[in-house]
Amino acid sequence: MGEEVVVIEGALPGPTSMVLVGVHGNETCGISALKHILPTLSIDRGRVLFGYGNLSAIDRNERHTGYDLNRMFREDADLSLEERGSYEYRRSRYLMTYLDQSSALLDVHASFTPESVPFVICEENAESIVHHLPTDIVISGFDRIQPGGADYYMNARGSIGICIECGYMGDERSVRVAEDGILGFLGARGHITHVEERRKQIRLEAYFLYRTESDRFVLDYPFKDFEKIIAGQHIGRDGDREIASEENSFILFARERNTSGAEGFILCREQSNHDQIDAKA
Repeated sequence: MGEEVVVIEGALPGPTSMVLVGVHGNETCGISALKHILPTLSIDRGRVLFGYGNLSAIDRNERHTGYDLNRMFREDADLSLEERGSYEYRRSRYLMTYLDQSSALLDVHASFTPESVPFVICEENAESIVHHLPTDIVISGFDRIQPGGADYYMNARGSIGICIECGYMGDERSVRVAEDGILGFLGARGHITHVEERRKQIRLEAYFLYRTESDRFVLDYPFKDFEKIIAGQHIGRDGDREIASEENSFILFARERNTSGAEGFILCREQSNHDQIDAKA
């Protein structure tokens, strides 16, 4: 693959930013985007670090080699002994040395859900950047319900952490979204001259992550990302227990699972004072 972290510096002073791809090795849109962008990219101001996440998983075209790297950017005390002995743990600590040099991060991902639409995960500190990214949906709240990503790590240390989900990982359009997202991020940070039209974006809050309680979690049917569900609607069955939503929500990352403690789905709600999402999304 070449260098694990590519550093490009501009002639003029400016901030240091990081773009991270391949945290999940089989989400290849960001890797392909960097192949297109890096050979001709020139940085005007500051310094940009382009990092490749889970190298071992990238080589195998797998999500991870044992543990999810996107949950490893936490304090040692919050990780198990087994997690601390893993390749992904060592990889997270290596990448942290570069994250610590940066004041903003764009972490590039893709979804397992067919027909998934691009969206951004960030908190309020990314407001000056998020309008430059090629997505119509922005979600906050992940730091609280699903800590451990590189974006979580950046936010926890007082910097800016952004994750862009570029659509379905099997769709070639995800590569274009990744490219546009990276260039929009670099433009917003002042590293390059890149004018992106200000987008009218829908704002959601991720408020609930369901973790399975048995080794038999089965969905009622294959939910699309951001499918609207109503209060009381049946989502699936976890062993002998029926699981339903307690309020009107949008469901995200719904997966059938065969292990206890796994991430089954996420529920989001509309933020007040923001545009509403189309119920057909």
